[in-house]
Amino acid sequence: MDGAIEAINLTKYYGKILAVDNISFEVERGEVFGFLGPNGAGKTTAIRLLTGQMKPSSGSAIVAGFDMTREPIKAKRLIGVVPEVSNLYDELSAWDNLIFAAQLYGVPRGARGMRAKELLEFIGLYDRREDRVGNLSKGMRRRLTIAAALIHEPSILFLDEPTSGLDVESARAIRGLIRELNGRGTTVFLTTHYIEEADHLCDRIAIIDRGRIVAKDKPEGLKSRVEGRTAFDISFGPRGGPVDGLAALDHVKEVSKLGEVFRVYVGDVTGFLQALADFARGNGLEITSINTVKPSLEDAFVRITGLSPEVMRVEKEPARRGDVGYSSH
Repeated sequence: MDGAIEAINLTKYYGKILAVDNISFEVERGEVFGFLGPNGAGKTTAIRLLTGQMKPSSGSAIVAGFDMTREPIKAKRLIGVVPEVSNLYDELSAWDNLIFAAQLYGVPRGARGMRAKELLEFIGLYDRREDRVGNLSKGMRRRLTIAAALIHEPSILFLDEPTSGLDVESARAIRGLIRELNGRGTTVFLTTHYIEEADHLCDRIAIIDRGRIVAKDKPEGLKSRVEGRTAFDISFGPRGGPVDGLAALDHVKEVSKLGEVFRVYVGDVTGFLQALADFARGNGLEITSINTVKPSLEDAFVRITGLSPEVMRVEKEPARRGDVGYSSH
């Protein structure tokens, strides 16, 4: 394995609160590695440990070949960090923010303007270069934050919840940037609580819950853990009796409702289909569609963590007193 990032027994306490619990993993060069977990799982604390923003209570982080505790300056020259909350200056223009970031990262004076122009064109904001950042939309600011992290051409990019709170179009644009950056060879470490985002973007995923890594694999490998259960999406016509009794049918393990569609997880397929036919006939129901559903990453997440997928859909609330480093992310 050609490692870009390695966490070795990484642990972080805040007082008596254990935020990151003895985690170990490697990230290969050139891959998109997802750190998936609910809010409060320890994702942001982990990214702060890996990028040298805080020191671990124990364990170590090796990034770009350097120990982040012993040689942080050497490591930081080779990484870019995009925090969840923008670190741009609202009173400066988009252009001036990038030039300032270039100065901070030690980009040679003669290369700063060229690099800023390239990045503004890359993120689609060159025409807005003279606008104050405070006047840009949240999605534009997020793209500009990514550009600022790329100004010194790092080989590894850390993204902490890059699409959190964005509208659909802005989130799609950010995901497009991530794919293009990775296509150019950048190693991407991505924290997210969006299951579908992790599934679409990541080569491999680690699921973290309550500070501990509970699973690590490719998305398809994680999905294979639930292949013992078959799921059907079933729709019924407008006429007929109630469908409340669906969950009580023989061989049914679980039922969830997705709009007008019922997703039913079953054990014995043949036995369930017979029971379903009898149920529909007895209640005067018309089955308008029935489709087999392949296991999703959400199914795997639920099976592995025991958590409801709804916990992943709750947007982050503003950090409250006492939440530092743990329950606010």
